[in-house]
Amino acid sequence: MKLRGIRGAITVYENNADDILCAVKELMEAIIATNKIEQDDVTAILFTATNDLDAAYPARAVRDMGWTMTPLSCCQEMAVEESLEKCIRVLILWNTNVDLDQVKHIYLKQASQLRPDLT
Repeated sequence: MKLRGIRGAITVYENNADDILCAVKELMEAIIATNKIEQDDVTAILFTATNDLDAAYPARAVRDMGWTMTPLSCCQEMAVEESLEKCIRVLILWNTNVDLDQVKHIYLKQASQLRPDLT
């Protein structure tokens, strides 16, 4: 097995806990289903959120999905001029035999503009 990184991102409409948690759940469910991820194969999950999102930790959505033993971390995204607002990004560290070019990165809603080559 090799350690692979899966990237993804999603935007939210409002800075409130419901919007943040629902968006993260939507993103994670899409990544998990698309890549056929088993929880036991995930080493860790790292989230970043833009500084305009502070109503909830993105990791809480994953805990609510039952991922209670996976190490999770949340950080604030760098503030870059003219960058996408209200955006949550994720990096999943995944142990797998899947070839690098077969990993499916998922970008939803306005975050699809971050990687048009993948969406």
